[in-house]
Amino acid sequence: MQTILILHSLFRWAVLILGLWTLINALTGYFSKRTYSSNDNRSNLFFMISCDIQLLIGLVLYYSNGWFDRLKDLGNNMKDPINRFFTMEHTTLLILAWILVHIGRAKVKSAQTDNAKHKRMLIFFGIALLLIVISIPWPFRQLIGRPYFRWFN
Repeated sequence: MQTILILHSLFRWAVLILGLWTLINALTGYFSKRTYSSNDNRSNLFFMISCDIQLLIGLVLYYSNGWFDRLKDLGNNMKDPINRFFTMEHTTLLILAWILVHIGRAKVKSAQTDNAKHKRMLIFFGIALLLIVISIPWPFRQLIGRPYFRWFN
């Protein structure tokens, strides 16, 4: 499980970089009114794929590390900030972000104009990226903070 936790921790950087690439493409495309390019399509596709992989790794951790079992005693777990964060907040917000990425990808593909595609990229992927950044247990967050990089020992 330690290896999967390390992969989950390190892979967040791929998700963040690809999400930032997508957001920059959306911003520059929308404000410069440029055509929707294969680079735009590629960026949000790779962002979606990275979110899919990260979700799968996260679900393996969630079910194998006992976080799911802690839901049986929800009242006490909600009183503990660490349990609450990992059983509810982290999981719920990141699944919501994953849903937004998938809906956003479909909405971008169905948009009729280039400007509409960039606007939808900006809205859906921007909100998803914000939720992802909020949901990460950054080292500076008291109690729930985790290192920027986990390494194999």
